[in-house]
Amino acid sequence: MMDEWLKNQIFAIHALSGVGSVALGTALTYPLDTIKTLIQVGSGSNKQLTTAQVLKRVRYFSGNTGLYNGFLWLAVGRTFGVGARFGTYEILTAFYKDGREDNYVYVSEALLAGLVAGVAEALISSPFELIKLRAQVTSASRIPSSASLTEKGAVAPVIQRLLRGYIPDVKALNSSVGLLSTLTTKHPNMTSALQEYPWMMTGSGRPPSVFSVRKPSEVICLEGWGALWRGLRSGVVRDSVFGGIFFSTWQSLHRAMLDWKAVGMDPEPRSDDEIGPLSPWAVSLAAGVSGSVAAAASHCFDTAKSRSQCIVLPKFVSRERKLLKWGRPGNRFERLTGIHPADRNLLFRGLGLRMARSGIASFIMVGSYFLTVDRLA
Repeated sequence: MMDEWLKNQIFAIHALSGVGSVALGTALTYPLDTIKTLIQVGSGSNKQLTTAQVLKRVRYFSGNTGLYNGFLWLAVGRTFGVGARFGTYEILTAFYKDGREDNYVYVSEALLAGLVAGVAEALISSPFELIKLRAQVTSASRIPSSASLTEKGAVAPVIQRLLRGYIPDVKALNSSVGLLSTLTTKHPNMTSALQEYPWMMTGSGRPPSVFSVRKPSEVICLEGWGALWRGLRSGVVRDSVFGGIFFSTWQSLHRAMLDWKAVGMDPEPRSDDEIGPLSPWAVSLAAGVSGSVAAAASHCFDTAKSRSQCIVLPKFVSRERKLLKWGRPGNRFERLTGIHPADRNLLFRGLGLRMARSGIASFIMVGSYFLTVDRLA
């Protein structure tokens, strides 16, 4: 009975330490993630912004706290996602180590386990990332006030239901009415009739802006449940590449540090247990370096995912594309990984910021985890 209680206590300590370390690493590096995201998507446009321009826009539209827009969504998503990544990796490596005397994991095995672990992380964290990204874009966007929208006139009930406070573009709507007015058989009140169709919300068939569809309820209502996993192809490739490179690089550095520590030991150690554990500082430093290397290797897929999540795609448009069997643009590699051909020259935007964020976050997460476990256990 006492042994069972001790096991539960140890598990609780490790779980709380893991959650706390992920939250701390996310909080300290979140401003870098916001700047990186806005540089990647250009604040909703194809125009590339510099770091200074991003900071200026965020402070102008959202104040000093704008850099933390969407933080809670990412903190929750990373808690579950990183937990799934490390949990899946530990399960797979336990299978590899079964029957070995020194419990050693080869670099190739760490790479394969990391690739699989990244898939689990992408499936879990994708909905949280979408809401987080749209909150970040909103922090640097000009949002029309409710008073100015009310002055423009009444809105069709379907628009009020899907996007509260949204007003169609009257000029574009009148242009559409003019094009349809040449029909021999036409509706007696064509303007009101067109406003009843969701794809005419903007008056031109264009979807609403990102800041108009940023809450989970608005995303689900307009775009459907599947929109929460938009960019899943590029997200799976990104997290798989990140996980594989991260764990294999970490394992390589860990092996190199153990060999360095064993130099000069007399008698020569026959196993890793005789060498002894590495210091938490060394392990954390190796994790930070591994995070930066993995971020560099997977960054182009991160940009593709961010830009795809920044697009509002109503569910009726998605259904029409499926009905018409609309093929994905680009070559075979781009279709497989979810990269849009128009983004080919934009894939390395914010590379340095993501490397810095991933490296610092990995260092903080691993270091704070070991520190907390040592203090509590």
